[in-house]
Amino acid sequence: MKKAEQSESTRTALLQAARELFTERGYADTVTEDIAQRAGVTRGALYYQFRDKPGLFRAVLEDLNWYMAQKVASAIQAGREEQRALWNAIAHAGLEAYLDACLDPAFQRIVLVEATTVLGWEEEWTVDKKYGLSLIRGVLQELVDAGLIAPQPLEPLAHLVLSIGREAAQYIAHADDIPTARKEMGASLERVFNSMRIR
Repeated sequence: MKKAEQSESTRTALLQAARELFTERGYADTVTEDIAQRAGVTRGALYYQFRDKPGLFRAVLEDLNWYMAQKVASAIQAGREEQRALWNAIAHAGLEAYLDACLDPAFQRIVLVEATTVLGWEEEWTVDKKYGLSLIRGVLQELVDAGLIAPQPLEPLAHLVLSIGREAAQYIAHADDIPTARKEMGASLERVFNSMRIR
């Protein structure tokens, strides 16, 4: 195996191990020795790949946000390929994929519960914007171009939609009855987004 491939394999193993342990134990109760052991690498390899434990946590957080964005984009694309109406492909299929991803225990614990405590609100918000805003801007532009929502400055609207999504995810993650919260929040968000649509 080439050195670059080995390095990427080590990085992938560390991200997976850290994701599992941060989900199971939380950030504070996870030590780097256990992450390295679960990944099957040395602690030195961990610190070669990631400067420190917060750096590893941020990489896991970015990975989860990237996965979320890909899942939503794939759901929207699948909706288009099924010849569904554009509004349903974006506002329904994309929304459902996002809310379903919020049920993932790793996403709940790492992204929704621990990220602000570990990294601070500003850094967490930077990661959210990196993976969410461009996707949201793109679909909003598509809806404007199709005449489904009124022409308007999209940057503030994209930030608003991202904030709504974050709050919806927090509500689900912290609910006593997560399945009910997921169902009710889905219905509420559909009503919010349908109110934006030009009839």
